[in-house]
Amino acid sequence: MGEMSFTGYPRRGGEVGMRNLLAIIPTVFCVNEGASALGDRIKGSKPLLHDHGCCELKPDLDRVRHVLCGLIANPNVGGCVIVSLGCEGVNYKELLAVAQEEGKPALHAELQEEGGMTKCIESCMSKIQALLEEMNAIERREFPASKIVMGIKCGSSDTTSGLAANPAVGKVTDRLVEQGGRVIFGETTEIIGAEQLLVKRCIDAVVERALLEMVMRVEERVKRVGVDMRGSQPTPGNIRGGLTTIEEKSLGAICKAGSAPIAGVLEYGQSAKDQGLFVMDSPGKENEIMTGLAASGANLIVFTTGGGAPQGFPIVPVIKVASNPLKVRKMREHIDVDATGIFDGTSSLEEIGDQIWRVLLKVASGSLTQAEKLSYDKTIGIYTLYPSI
Repeated sequence: MGEMSFTGYPRRGGEVGMRNLLAIIPTVFCVNEGASALGDRIKGSKPLLHDHGCCELKPDLDRVRHVLCGLIANPNVGGCVIVSLGCEGVNYKELLAVAQEEGKPALHAELQEEGGMTKCIESCMSKIQALLEEMNAIERREFPASKIVMGIKCGSSDTTSGLAANPAVGKVTDRLVEQGGRVIFGETTEIIGAEQLLVKRCIDAVVERALLEMVMRVEERVKRVGVDMRGSQPTPGNIRGGLTTIEEKSLGAICKAGSAPIAGVLEYGQSAKDQGLFVMDSPGKENEIMTGLAASGANLIVFTTGGGAPQGFPIVPVIKVASNPLKVRKMREHIDVDATGIFDGTSSLEEIGDQIWRVLLKVASGSLTQAEKLSYDKTIGIYTLYPSI
């Protein structure tokens, strides 16, 4: 395996998984405890616990259903167990249909029908061995780097993020796009003030309009609330780190998207089947954007941080790139790539970019990230737009 390839799991439709995981998916928050207890019984499984699935307006229920389907379709998922309650707004049959379309073995158990959590778990356990055997029959094969779908995100950002970690990841973004891979970035609030720079990179007028409309939608939501967004964006930690305005934060944040042309604009959790660089409408909140990236098909996420954000994600390995020398020393157990050499003159942006690339290929082939080693990868979150009713 060279620096242009990795070993992964082939999936129907040509996508490639970097992991071969059993996802346990509750259709509604009411069965989170059952899904979690089932996960405790099955080694290597990943419960995707969430706070949705009922008493939401139809647009949000549709989004929750769409995102859960996207998570099942994610190439890192080899099979799934769907746990439902029986009276919720998300229909488990639609989730099973996606698993079938993707060629992934799946089970379903309904807590009310089975007679409670204990019987529901036992029903799953009696059938799980055959599912796992089918999943584990798939072996890793070598694939070109073009099969990487990289999500990129920044969190706990400070002035070092925009000067070091983000531009270094931008080098990786450009490299992957050049090799025919796919990159998805987002955090719409962290585009505000820098959108004119991104518009110049859009491949046509249709993409330009979609990008500007995406930013305007977020700006209008903020205006309707009628409060100063500072303290939410930038966060208090961002401000302590020297980012005093959203424009300053945005100018640093977009550096991780490199210089490649922007091929399209995606709605939250929408999959991108073409190659190239895409921007996805999404919040800056870690668990919600990473869930959106995973639902869009990202099989790996590169996450830059100044202050030391520790989050991983259950079904997608998350590589942490950190650039603040003090925080790297304090938060070392959470960091995969130390980018501080850019500041002390021992490394260039290109050299740190090369280092991230090498780590990326190793992780793609099965090496664990720090978040995976620490099991700091249990949280998902779905970005919805309306209050519960």
